[in-house]
Amino acid sequence: MVIDEESQKAGGEAGPQSSERGKTVHGEAANAGHRVLAPDDAEVEAYLETALKAPPPDRTDDDRPTEPDTIVVLDFGSQFAQLIARRIRELNVYSELLPHDTPWAEIERRAPKGIILSGGPNSVYDHDAPRPDPRIWGGQIPVLGICYGAQLMAHELGGDVLPASKREYGPATVTVTDDDGLFTGLDPNQPVWMSHGDSITSLPAGFRATAETDSSPFAGLVDPSRNLYGIQFHPEVVHTPRGRDVLRNFVVGIAGASPTWTPANFIEGTVADIRARVDAHAKATGSDGLVICALSGGVDSAVAAALVHRAVGDRLTCIYVDHGLMRKKESELLRETFAEHLGMRLVMVDARQRFLARLAGVEDPEEKRRIIGDEFIRVFEEEATKLGRIDFLTQGTLYPDVIESATSETKAAQKIKTHHNVGGLPADLRFKLIEPLRYLFKDEVRTVGLELGLPEAIVLRQPFPGPGLAIRIIGEVTAERLDTLREADWIVIDEIKGAGLYRSLWQSFAILTPVRSVGVMGDGRTYANVVAVRAVTSEDGMTADWAKLPYDVLGKISSRIVNEVSGVNRVVYDISSKPPATIEWE
Repeated sequence: MVIDEESQKAGGEAGPQSSERGKTVHGEAANAGHRVLAPDDAEVEAYLETALKAPPPDRTDDDRPTEPDTIVVLDFGSQFAQLIARRIRELNVYSELLPHDTPWAEIERRAPKGIILSGGPNSVYDHDAPRPDPRIWGGQIPVLGICYGAQLMAHELGGDVLPASKREYGPATVTVTDDDGLFTGLDPNQPVWMSHGDSITSLPAGFRATAETDSSPFAGLVDPSRNLYGIQFHPEVVHTPRGRDVLRNFVVGIAGASPTWTPANFIEGTVADIRARVDAHAKATGSDGLVICALSGGVDSAVAAALVHRAVGDRLTCIYVDHGLMRKKESELLRETFAEHLGMRLVMVDARQRFLARLAGVEDPEEKRRIIGDEFIRVFEEEATKLGRIDFLTQGTLYPDVIESATSETKAAQKIKTHHNVGGLPADLRFKLIEPLRYLFKDEVRTVGLELGLPEAIVLRQPFPGPGLAIRIIGEVTAERLDTLREADWIVIDEIKGAGLYRSLWQSFAILTPVRSVGVMGDGRTYANVVAVRAVTSEDGMTADWAKLPYDVLGKISSRIVNEVSGVNRVVYDISSKPPATIEWE
């Protein structure tokens, strides 16, 4: 589902500001520990969050990738801003997404080969329209403006931008009138995706038009003397079939970035950096340079642990807290993978009764999250203390976590649910942080995991929330209800895998509802639980659509659950998309 920028502008993206504010790791005001529009894949970080109202830890740039060619993407509020950065990464070129008002000195420090300006919901002639540091127009670094970014380029440099007499939303055809390098190798007429209510009506001095549509005479523009390029359409979306070629022409052709951002190169550089950092700290402090990692069974913490293990070997100890809220056979898979297959030092803590005792009688989902987070930290610290002096803590923080701590969207975001964030470690936690995935998107984490030799069962598994089955049980969490849900969930996954659909879905799972219904089994009346099944398709979890599972698959899931899971007599299927619903029910 694609939402045009005009509708975003009319409806607004951000909810009312929270009266209780915290700080992001960048020092900016934000809803501490709460994320909006974030993927529902809250792994270990869900527990190490600011639900405890703790200040963020001290972070450095130590986990930053070492000197790859870089493209900087400035975010002007577009729903597609992260997608631009991801598309560049898919060209094997490193990209970073920064706030639109990032100072020129910060941009220069990254030594980018090129700069891309995203689209956005504003109009460039508005008094408070977001603008970049004007030094980006100086010609030192090639700049590509997309949609709002192109209009901004024209407006800031002396051209005119006005409300369009005919707005363009959705599919359109662009005719290339002058090849400026962006359209090299493309046919003159290109299907593209438009999303704008304003148009450039006159170009600044030094610019010429390079493309047009029926209603936009300046759908492309260039000033080659200043390395400035603009396009009115969105090359980053799948609805622009040759959009990736346009981006490649800018990133590799015009900006001259080398395609060296590969899983193998990332692993080599990251492992070397981690080893050097740990060794230097050990030498300076006289310590052993011991590292711990909190494993969740999810792909993020698994890949982070594998990278650190390759760097420091047995100096890494992984701690897995079994809170009893995992799916069926989850703990067994984790032990087999990390202790037996990869030979890592693994401490498995059976804390199931502790968590159940604290969750007894609790029905509110936010309170469940808070209790699970608090108890996790208690157990984790107890186990870490037994290991002696620990110098480093490994976390599976991903790049979207970092991005969303700095974007305007998060700064004014309404609290929807407690989620994982890049802040939130207790103030007195003694460790320095190693976050080797801090600059990776989820799909990149998976490719790195496969390159490291992790089994597909770990790397390609669907996202699973950190609070586990506790937020897939609506109402109180008990041992009996957990067993019921575990068995139902196992059947859902088993049938979806059997139908060959598992990897085409973002998530698929069961929910134990608080509803009971009348049924008939054999010759007797039953009054038993209702289980809901949820399956969604998505690219990144930001938005999701309900999966149109084949009827025969749904039929098998329903039949098996009712027949094999004690206490369940009815199965329903959730056909809600995100938004307005979230992927998880709690």
